[in-house]
Formats: sequence, C-alpha cells, structure tokens
Amino acid sequence: MEILKTTVLGLFFGTFGTTLGGIIGVLIKKHSNKFLSFILAFASGLMMAVICFDLIPEALEISSIYSLIFGIILGIISMIFCDLLVEKKFKMPTSVSHKNNLLKTGIIVSIGLAIHNFPEGLAIGSGFEASIKLGLGLAIAICLHDIPEGISMAVPMKNGGMKASRVVFYVILSGITTGIGAFFGAIVGSISQQIIAICLSFAAGAMLYIVSRRAYSGI
Repeated sequence: MEILKTTVLGLFFGTFGTTLGGIIGVLIKKHSNKFLSFILAFASGLMMAVICFDLIPEALEISSIYSLIFGIILGIISMIFCDLLVEKKFKMPTSVSHKNNLLKTGIIVSIGLAIHNFPEGLAIGSGFEASIKLGLGLAIAICLHDIPEGISMAVPMKNGGMKASRVVFYVILSGITTGIGAFFGAIVGSISQQIIAICLSFAAGAMLYIVSRRAYSGI
C-alpha cells in the first residue's frame, strides 16, 4: 500500500511540473528567457538545499561515508550515460526544413526528459522510504525544476506545427517515467537502510549533475 502511495505521488509531482510547463509553452506566444531562467534558478537553488541539508545528512546518518560517495558517483555516471544515450541515438539531422527541425527538436527533448525523469522518480521513491518530509521536499523541488523543462519541450513542438492537444499529451507522457522511477525507488529502498542510503546518495549525485548541467548549458 505504501509503495502504491509513493508511486502515485511520484507520478503526480513528475507529471504536474512538466504538464504545467507544457501548458505555459503552448499558451504563451512569446516566452521570456528571463522568466524561464528565474524558475530554473529558483528550482536549482531548492534542489541544492535538498541535496546539502536533507539527502547527504540523511544518507550519512543511516550509513557510511563510503556508501555516500559510491551513490553520488553512481548517480552522476548514470546521468552522463543518459545524456550520451540521447545525443547518440536521437541526433538531429541537418538536412531538414526549419519547421521539421523544430518539431524533431521538441520530440528529442521529450525523449531526453523521459529518460532523465526515471532517476528523479527513483530519488522521490527512496526519499519517501527515508522520511515523508524528505520525500515531499524532493518531490516539490523536482516538480518545480520540471516546469522550464516542460516549456523547453512544448515550444519547439508547437512552433513546428503540432496541435496543442498533442503537445500536452507528449509532455504528460514524458513525466510518467517519474512515477515508474518512484515505484522502483520505493521497492529498492524498502530492502534495507544501506540500500536507502545508496539510493539517497544516488539521488544527490543525479540532482547535482542536473543542476550543474542546466547552469552550464542554460535553457
């Protein structure tokens, strides 16, 4: 029952942020980079606070420094692998029209976000296994961070000629993997305290990579 509740919460927070971003991207004709940057910076600051004041202390409290370091490195490597997979498998062809190029860009971004949302869901699931406060903190931070990502997915698809309803559908679809990740995070986290610590450290590493990557590349 608890696993189901965690999965539903992960699914809700994972799809809400991206869906809200997708709706904003569809409705606003001219989006402001300053507005997107503000949301991204705010969400990144919130994620860093969760990493430094919740995830790492919680992991250290229930396990050793070695588990913490192992989990962080594993989280960073996993996110790098996700990025490489997206870049390699879904590379943008150059010999297409501008409109098709925008449409393909939106689809590629949606695939990339769907892949990235899985470890985010894993973080939420393992966070709830540690404590309700930590799980909710992670879910809210990730939800806010998903808003500009939903916008970055919706805008090129809309400008590429896709119907608004289909754009929102694809945006929602990309957030479902967060719920799947939360489900596996809850299952794995229920095995032992050591596993919870590694999952929390993994989440910290994955979120550190996401924050630093977004800060470096921008929107």
